[in-house]
Amino acid sequence: MAEEVKVFRTWSSPFSLRVIWALQLKGVEYETQFEDINNKSPLLLHYNPTYKKVPVLVHNGKPISESLVILEYIEETWKDNPLLPADPYDRAMARFWAKFGDDKLITSVLGVLVTQGKEQEEGVPVVIENLKHIEKQLKGKKFFGGDTIGFLDLALGWNANLMCVFEEVTGIKFLDAETFPQLSAWIENFSDVPVIKENWPPRDKLVLKFQALREKCLAEAAAK
Repeated sequence: MAEEVKVFRTWSSPFSLRVIWALQLKGVEYETQFEDINNKSPLLLHYNPTYKKVPVLVHNGKPISESLVILEYIEETWKDNPLLPADPYDRAMARFWAKFGDDKLITSVLGVLVTQGKEQEEGVPVVIENLKHIEKQLKGKKFFGGDTIGFLDLALGWNANLMCVFEEVTGIKFLDAETFPQLSAWIENFSDVPVIKENWPPRDKLVLKFQALREKCLAEAAAK
């Protein structure tokens, strides 16, 4: 019997992209359902009643939510082209830094995106410090996992296209080649992989999306 694999996602979600990349790297066939976050489908709400958000992976009728959890599920279910290292300590470190990326790095960048003035100025050094932690994890490697793309590369993959979008929207340079030579090289290497490159959302649409988000958040803050 054929497997049923379905991904609920939006066009722009970097968390959904992780799932798409992982499935394609593993050679898993899947169906995509694009969602409008402002008008969520009954199916999405049925499959993810707890968080009511994307991505959701549905495998043979069973839903899995939260992108890093989905990556782990994909890794354990389809064994070809492993994403996590073989060594237990290295696996733990990949998970640790993936969580750091979500808990600290994304949060700090979005904090700068949606603020201005002193609050924004104070947020920039936090982003730089977080990026320095990530830079150290490359240690001269081509990818975080070594010579091939792995779990942590997918978890941090949003940096390769969204960071420059955030820079354009805010007018603030976060990631330059002089300060972050290894991250800069990694972005080029990561973006050159066909599976990665072929799935990027349109850059112009991303800029418009995050410009609108910034303007909305600034307007809401000014109204308080």
